[in-house]
Amino acid sequence: MTAIPRRRPAPPPPVVPPLLALVEQALDDGKAEAIVTIGLAGKTDIADHMIVASGRSQRQVVALADRVVEAVKAAGVRASVEGLRHGDWVLIDAGDVIVHLFKPEARAYYNLEKMWGDDLAVAALAAP
Repeated sequence: MTAIPRRRPAPPPPVVPPLLALVEQALDDGKAEAIVTIGLAGKTDIADHMIVASGRSQRQVVALADRVVEAVKAAGVRASVEGLRHGDWVLIDAGDVIVHLFKPEARAYYNLEKMWGDDLAVAALAAP
């Protein structure tokens, strides 16, 4: 009797960590623009993911930051926030996920996507 070759099962779809999905949803709900997620695995040990997003105004950037911090805290994760008072660039450190929220001109100036070398992120920014 001959053995029937077995097919390898298809690899499972990539798992999006719950905290990452929670932050992305909070930004989407707040109408953040040009949301880019950069995987940091193998690049640094400071976090697993970095999210860069823009708000149209200082007020929207601050509102987005408040929304993200509330969502993260509701999930039981402690978040540190820098730059909330000025609202040009707000940094939220939620452990495994770091969030950078910018006004468009500050985002263009600092260009974190290029600095972290994520080609997909740069391509996503160029898309309409």
